[in-house]
Amino acid sequence: MDNTGIEHFFSPEWFFPSTFTGFDWVNPIFLYLIAALPLFLLVRWLINRQTRQKLEIALPEDKARKSNSALLRLIPPTFLSLTVLFVLVALSRPQRTNEQVEQYTEGIDIMLVMDISESMQIEDFVPNRLEAAKSVAKDFINGRFQDRIGLVIFSGEAISYSPLTTDYELLNTLIDDISFNMVRKGGTAIGLAIGVTINRMKDSNAKSKVMILLSDGENTAGSIDPETAAKIAKDKGIKMYTIGVGKEGKVPYGTDMFGRKRYIEQSLDESTLRMIADLGEGRYFRATNNQALDEIFGVIDQYEKAEIKETRFQDTKDYYFIYLFYGILFFLLWLASKNTFMVNALED
Repeated sequence: MDNTGIEHFFSPEWFFPSTFTGFDWVNPIFLYLIAALPLFLLVRWLINRQTRQKLEIALPEDKARKSNSALLRLIPPTFLSLTVLFVLVALSRPQRTNEQVEQYTEGIDIMLVMDISESMQIEDFVPNRLEAAKSVAKDFINGRFQDRIGLVIFSGEAISYSPLTTDYELLNTLIDDISFNMVRKGGTAIGLAIGVTINRMKDSNAKSKVMILLSDGENTAGSIDPETAAKIAKDKGIKMYTIGVGKEGKVPYGTDMFGRKRYIEQSLDESTLRMIADLGEGRYFRATNNQALDEIFGVIDQYEKAEIKETRFQDTKDYYFIYLFYGILFFLLWLASKNTFMVNALED
């Protein structure tokens, strides 16, 4: 309740327990003094009882009875007690602070370069290599903060699937839609994929530019060889990580005509991927199962973390004047009532 117009001075919400618990108290010691208020009233009553003038009147027993009008004498001390109470609350200085935190980072530009060639259908990963790569790529994206991320997919050709963007929801949707038939030409054009990545990042002014290339085969297609492309990427300031995906030897791949699991012989050209990582001053990783692939992306995520900075804005509002208003109000009522008939009402 932050509206403190004159009509809100008389709102009962100022006295709700939830209102008091929602305040920050600058001088909470005065709140503890409120606990001494009953003692103050008791001492004041004892002093008045000893010092006030008494008039002895003899009345017949049938005439000596109490009158409810004598209760009026309690009104002035009640006003005084409320005065002290609200002044103590005001001195405690209730406040509310609205804190806003803005997080920002200088950001990193990251291109995910994913092989979607036919061999990525091999099932040594669950359910296959491509689907496992898509899953960890989405987890990687969701763990970033304000970094621009783009996508390149390749088989015998390479296409820029998404420009650098911070729209992570869009990126996740695009990754879900990746399929093997998106590039018609067969083969594995690693050098061409790096070339498309360079073209996407050429205008980047990011503090750090990173390429993460994931493939399970050797370069068999494309108009540019991987070494030449990697050297150009290095000159453009792109740091390159490469991930070799898959086991070597016999691996499951589809079923035969009888529905039985079929196995094929598979090898991986690690030398090319190592060379790219070395030229790009990054690191080469080998993933042979889903867990290893997930851990590799976790390592890269830690390597390429920009420092997240925070700016805090605090808007603090005081509310002591609300309770000071009530303290003054009851003080005036006490002044107005303490010399009236209410104080002079007869008591036993």
